[in-house]
Formats: sequence, C-alpha cells, structure tokens
Amino acid sequence: MSEKPLKGRVAWVTGSARGIGKSIAAKLAELGCDLALSDVLEAELAATADELSSATGCRTVHAALDVTNRDGAAAFVQRVSDELGGLTILINNAGITRDGLLMRMSESDWDRVIGVNLKGTFVCTQAAIKPMMKARYGKIVNIASVVGVMGNAGQANYSASKAGIIGFTKSIAKELAGRGIRSNAVAPGFIKTEMTHELTPEVQEQYLKAIPLGYLGTPDDIAQVCAFLSGADSDYVTGQVLVVDGGLHM
Repeated sequence: MSEKPLKGRVAWVTGSARGIGKSIAAKLAELGCDLALSDVLEAELAATADELSSATGCRTVHAALDVTNRDGAAAFVQRVSDELGGLTILINNAGITRDGLLMRMSESDWDRVIGVNLKGTFVCTQAAIKPMMKARYGKIVNIASVVGVMGNAGQANYSASKAGIIGFTKSIAKELAGRGIRSNAVAPGFIKTEMTHELTPEVQEQYLKAIPLGYLGTPDDIAQVCAFLSGADSDYVTGQVLVVDGGLHM
C-alpha cells in the first residue's frame, strides 16, 4: 500500500481552524491530500494552513468563509479548482451549538444553529459537487452527531440540525451515486474539544458513566474514520452513518 494513498486528491474541510476539523485536515494531508481550508476564525485558520503545509508539504488554499454564504462557497470552490486542479473530497465539519431548554430557546438560537449546521452543509455540498460531477468521482463526508440519532435534552436545535444532516446525506447518496460520488456521515459522540472543555466536571463525569468504553473520544478518532471514508477502501460505501461514540448509542 502506498505511503500516501490519497496523493493527488484535493480535500475541502470546513471549520478546519482547530478541533476536529483541524485533525481531519492533518490526517488527510498526512495521507497525501492537498487542502482547501475554510473557517470563520481567520487568524487561526491561516496558522493551521501554514502548520500543515510545513509539516506535510501539502499545497493549501484557505479562506475565511461563513458556510451559509452561497456565493462565497461557490467562489471558494472555483478558486480551489483553479489553484489546486480540482476538488475530490468534501468534509462538512463546520458547526455550532446554542444549547438551551426548548421552552427558553430563542428563535435566533434555533435559526443560527440550523443555518450553520444544516444549511451550511447544503450550501458547501452544492458548490463542491460541480467539479466532482465533472470528474465523475468524489467523496462527501458530513459530520453529524450521535445526538442526531438519539436526541439530547437541551439541544433540540443542534439535534435537529444533525438529524437533518443524516437525512441529507442519505438523499444525496442516492442522487449522486450515478456520477461516482459517495456520501456518508460520521456521528461523533462526546469528543475532547473546545466545546467539551466548557462543560463542568460534574457534567463530564455524567457523560463518562454513559459511555461503555469509559472515556471521551479524541479528534483523531474522528479523523481516522473520515480518512477511511475519503479513500478508495470505502468506494463501495455510500449513504451510511458511522457512529463513533465509544458505545454510547447501541
């Protein structure tokens, strides 16, 4: 097997300045991908692009981008195609939370979470499939969540957005299969990120008790699964949801 099995591929990872997105981008670069990186955290994104390029020798294109901006996404894909020679892989990772009980949840918190998480996935996918359809090959990996499968109190907006991503993933898998494009979702459980660092020790302990493996996952756990779904070893896999949660939901 080649040391760089994804050499020659171009991967766009949204929300890639830090956390899970950065880990996914790092793994894909390690496997040979050139990278298109986007995030709203402009300074951190630039630092990540420089870091990954220096560490792996990959070519990078990066831009500050709100994933709900349809024109911005289309322009970014065109730039990536022009500078890197195409687009093979899309990882829809960008996402936010605005947690709260339903009776107190504001309409703006509902709209923003649905907008970034679900509409953003639609916007970026619609832009990315154009070069993929032309090439008659592509891999789309959407980051959902275990709470999109099982629900979670205080996260009606987030759970709904992630459940929507799962339905979106399965629908486009059927639409795009004839063009050689595979679409799958990864549903992480509780992963050590900036988001989980904000949880109180009591809440973290409660989550740990619910996980049969007894520990929180890491961003690299998600990156490894995304790498599999981005490569040739998963060419006969489409329309699936891979839950990565230490056994939380069975």
